[in-house]
Amino acid sequence: MTKIKQLLIIKVLYLKKIIGNILKVVIPFLFGGGILYYTYRNFDFTKAWFALSEGMNYWWMVLTLIFGILSHVIRGMRWKLTLAPLGENPKMKNCVNAVFVSYAANIVIPRIGEISRCGILKKYDGISFSKSLGTVVTERLVDTLCVGIITGVTLLMQTNIFGIFFDKTGTNLSVFAARFTSAETYIFLASFLGILVLVGLILRKLSVFNKVAGIMKNIWIGIMSLKKVKHKWLFVFSTIGIWACYFLQFYLAFFCFNFSLHIGLLAGLVLFVVGSIAVVVPTPNGAGPWHFAVITMMTLYGVSRENAGIFALLVHGIQTLLIIILGIYGLAVLPFTNKNKSV
Repeated sequence: MTKIKQLLIIKVLYLKKIIGNILKVVIPFLFGGGILYYTYRNFDFTKAWFALSEGMNYWWMVLTLIFGILSHVIRGMRWKLTLAPLGENPKMKNCVNAVFVSYAANIVIPRIGEISRCGILKKYDGISFSKSLGTVVTERLVDTLCVGIITGVTLLMQTNIFGIFFDKTGTNLSVFAARFTSAETYIFLASFLGILVLVGLILRKLSVFNKVAGIMKNIWIGIMSLKKVKHKWLFVFSTIGIWACYFLQFYLAFFCFNFSLHIGLLAGLVLFVVGSIAVVVPTPNGAGPWHFAVITMMTLYGVSRENAGIFALLVHGIQTLLIIILGIYGLAVLPFTNKNKSV
């Protein structure tokens, strides 16, 4: 192969990497933006501005933001707990600031925050990147379990309202049930499993496998660190604290507006569950799917679609602004709080 061909291949690969990185940013924004456009296509934004300037109770909004900050702080503290069994002892402030940065990073590229915060601890505390990534995987599994438990309990208590929600959004659950039990599904799963086995056998033949295996082993060690957490009850209470803060940050926002004051605790829990599921969709901070889900559900509780749109737009916008500010703060203070660390 000539040098010209080699250079062309390198350039093509480099271009593909650039295009891939651009698409990672652009596609979530386009997807979220498309849903936002559909949701707010006939919305009068002057009314949202009026609600922001004159119709909103700022004291309640400040309280919601305090709980938002507290949830990130507790998450940083809990992360330090899961790293301790691995023999890693990062500074508490670095864990918290890394969490601040990670949530802001997720706005730019969804799910990149998990990588960024592990990189921050690697840079400032010398923590193994792969092991810390394993603890983050564990953290996400615990969060998924929490969402599942909260959703299950809420479904049992408010089955009727969820049924109305599915009907209103055109979700036919029988179609999903039929698909899950169809023969085609199991054929697809079997084929997919076969492909995974084949890829695994090929990787074993590659020289890079040992390196990949070593990284995966460290990630697995990080995942299993939960079993060795010294203060397990503290971990449990921290997890409860995180989700309590999430809920209060959302629920107390109803007291910011006259049109949502009547929404009770149980209704707030239903809306919280729907919003929590919606943010799983990889858009910047759940923008689009979250608005659509919350607006649709609020109308079932007697709030007009216009007022529900105002609530979703202002609450999500202000909370997103908080995440951005905290991320900038974390990036700004990390170098100053680690002056003695050579990087």
